[in-house]
Amino acid sequence: MTNMSLVTTFILTGLPHAPELDTLLFGIFLVIYVLTVVGNLLILLVIIVNPHLHTPMYYFLSNLSLIDMWYSTVTVPKMLMTLVSPEGSPISFPSCVAQFYSFDFLGSTECFLYTVMSYDRFLAISHPLRYASMMSGRTCAILATITWLSGSLHSAAQTTPTFRLPFCGPNQIQHYICDAPAILKLACADTSTVEMVIFVNIGMVALGCFFLIVLSYVSIVHSILKIRTSEGRWRAFQTCASHCIVVLCFYGPLVFIYLRPGSKEVVDRIVAVFYTVMTPLLNPVVYTLRNKEVKKALLKLKGKVIYSQSK
Repeated sequence: MTNMSLVTTFILTGLPHAPELDTLLFGIFLVIYVLTVVGNLLILLVIIVNPHLHTPMYYFLSNLSLIDMWYSTVTVPKMLMTLVSPEGSPISFPSCVAQFYSFDFLGSTECFLYTVMSYDRFLAISHPLRYASMMSGRTCAILATITWLSGSLHSAAQTTPTFRLPFCGPNQIQHYICDAPAILKLACADTSTVEMVIFVNIGMVALGCFFLIVLSYVSIVHSILKIRTSEGRWRAFQTCASHCIVVLCFYGPLVFIYLRPGSKEVVDRIVAVFYTVMTPLLNPVVYTLRNKEVKKALLKLKGKVIYSQSK
């Protein structure tokens, strides 16, 4: 990647807030980060050790947990550093590039994964008899690989043109992460082409994936309505409710920040907290509290740990 920049270090200014709230916010976000990592690690562990959870749905859920742990680790530690440093948190140019790439890579991979998960639920409910053959282990592995590779290519298509721009003047990023809207404002050249590339890139991925998810759920609702018993309809609905909640919480802020005309720095930073900090925590909470199989597996794992400690 050609680097025309004179700036060697950026300063992340962090969230807009009153200075006296530094300690409180640091404590809140630290607790959220720890809960996010522990919660997603628990889901990963439960899925790995419990043979009953070796199904396509939980295979994709384990991928989601891995993304969320990584996603949170890319963003939250830097946010915490901005809260303990009144002057902002310095980040080197290469580190900013790495964070920008990782942030976009994981976000777009999550978009693709939500689409695959909705397709999985569509097959499970609409084609239950053929589900096992259509969603074999090999098919799941191929779909997961495609989501990760697609996320990687999508991120490269945004990172490369952004950091080919010259950065020769101000170095204060009005954000707690190296994100596109905030970075582009510091460039010493016309950014309209890069902005259009990013807008189209994110728009195609976000709206394309969202359209496919909606399409899957329209088909799912149609299939659910054909189920004769109310108990059967309720069970089918429950298998999809968790996914719908998480998708809406992820896509809402994403569309608000990247696909609306203009950009308001203060609003963007606050809204970004929802999908960079809250959504990774929400996934283990929603999938655990609303899923009897996961709760049962967690209790079983807890029993094994207590038993091994008592021996």
